[in-house]
Amino acid sequence: MKTQAARFMTREQSIIRLSTESSRSLTGRIALGLTLFSMLLCGQFLSAQGYVDLYDFPAHSGGCCPQHPSLMAEGRDGNLYGITTSGGASNIGIIFKVSPSGTFKQLYSFDTVHGSTPVGGLLLGLDGNLYGTTEEGGAYGFGNVFRITTAGALTVIHDFTGDSTKDGGFPVSPLIIGADGAMYGTTHPGIVFRITQAGVLSRVATTPSESFGPLLLASNGSYYGTTEFAGATQNGSIYKVSGSTSTILYSFDGPHGQFPIGGLVQGNDGNLYGTTTAGGTENAGVIFRISLTGTYSVVYNFSSKNYEFGYQAFAGLIAGSDGNLYGATIWGGLNGAGVIFEVTTSGAYSVLASFDVPDGDGAYATPMQHTNGAIFGLNKRGGALGNGTVFGFNAGLPKFMQLTSPVGLVGGSVGILGTGFATASSVTFNGTPASFHVVSNTFMTATVPSGETGFVSVTTSSGTVLSNKIFKVVPKVLSFSPTTGRPGDTVVLTGTGLIQTETIGVGGVRVNAYTVNSDSQLTFTVPNGAKTGKIGVITPGGSAQSKAIFTVTQ
Repeated sequence: MKTQAARFMTREQSIIRLSTESSRSLTGRIALGLTLFSMLLCGQFLSAQGYVDLYDFPAHSGGCCPQHPSLMAEGRDGNLYGITTSGGASNIGIIFKVSPSGTFKQLYSFDTVHGSTPVGGLLLGLDGNLYGTTEEGGAYGFGNVFRITTAGALTVIHDFTGDSTKDGGFPVSPLIIGADGAMYGTTHPGIVFRITQAGVLSRVATTPSESFGPLLLASNGSYYGTTEFAGATQNGSIYKVSGSTSTILYSFDGPHGQFPIGGLVQGNDGNLYGTTTAGGTENAGVIFRISLTGTYSVVYNFSSKNYEFGYQAFAGLIAGSDGNLYGATIWGGLNGAGVIFEVTTSGAYSVLASFDVPDGDGAYATPMQHTNGAIFGLNKRGGALGNGTVFGFNAGLPKFMQLTSPVGLVGGSVGILGTGFATASSVTFNGTPASFHVVSNTFMTATVPSGETGFVSVTTSSGTVLSNKIFKVVPKVLSFSPTTGRPGDTVVLTGTGLIQTETIGVGGVRVNAYTVNSDSQLTFTVPNGAKTGKIGVITPGGSAQSKAIFTVTQ
């Protein structure tokens, strides 16, 4: 493990900070200083801000040259888990574990029978195992979906058939956890699929083309993604999937960006953000913003002329715990090997560090933020042997908690990743206390209480830490009485997660008068024009319908 002193620049040490908000000369924008920083070898990360070359890939049997997007996942044990597309015993990829302080272990070497050339990366499943895909290999040669334990036991749960009318093949995007607890991903030639931990796969929707970046489950419950190509002019697209319907929200045109690869993240302002590898004012790529309904704008144009700012981003963005966005480029910077950058949602852009060849360059893979606040990523090139590196970067971002699932029912169990849980004294969901069980210092579970959709907080001896995303409490309708009635009659409905009810419908007709009695009960008046049918409830956490039919009498 190597720390960077003079080669890399950090925000805290004021070695370099480049902002597009300033029109001052380059000399006035650069402040140079060289200060060594220290590292705590205690299994967490650095005490000072800076860049660290954590591990150099040796190639051959040890892994090599991580491609895009190669997203790493944080495990319940606080370690990072990832893949390389080449290297290993058969030179077709490996799965590895690395601690935040750089202790590396190879867990699995692919062998074609169980898949080859993994590209997308890994996802922490609800069961604590890691899930991913291989682009090729498997029973039919079109790749697979696999599960691997943290001890390295791998199981194939689905082999893609290559049938474009069914499951497709050659998956290259990471998996995500959906609103229903299942996993979602994409395959060639443009298919969104859903798969359970048991391996039951179903086709969800058709997209404009294949995607490298992961799907994004947005706050409105829809899924969003990008395609490198397709769109009106074949320059790439941004699409939305609601139910089984896929819609192109935006077609890239060149001047406003083209060929997006990294996928999307949702900012604190509710908009979606991403990068393109080309296009923009100098054909060096852009950082863009798009609303959930499709209003698009360019936030920042990369420039190959002003190379010190970095240009061409294959990697997607991180929605940081401080509300800003973070990413990496493959070219530019003081050493021509790319940069780590920060950009606000209003477009203020800053360079935080410049890569160099001896310590890793070519950050094609999308980085991630650990719950300890540090940023981790992979380089395709550079390092001691030129085969890429695992790197860490401490930008001084606040610690946060990561929920293993974005939604849940009252009474359900939710996993929480973080640090310092050994001294946890309370857990709340939007201020409502919840029962919890500490599994380890880096993982705990909590039972969803009767309460509202909102942020989850954990209090330890070090203070209170919030989740990085809102947890949605999904409503559930259990019963109603009476089962028949006329307009104007009163109906009592029971269920869970009802405290934030916004809309009630009877047979599709909106209820005008209702009272929320508690999280488990509400009372409403049958509206004029009501039709016989199911009773539906909508809250900020989602929607639910009764199983039984309410009969409207006249």
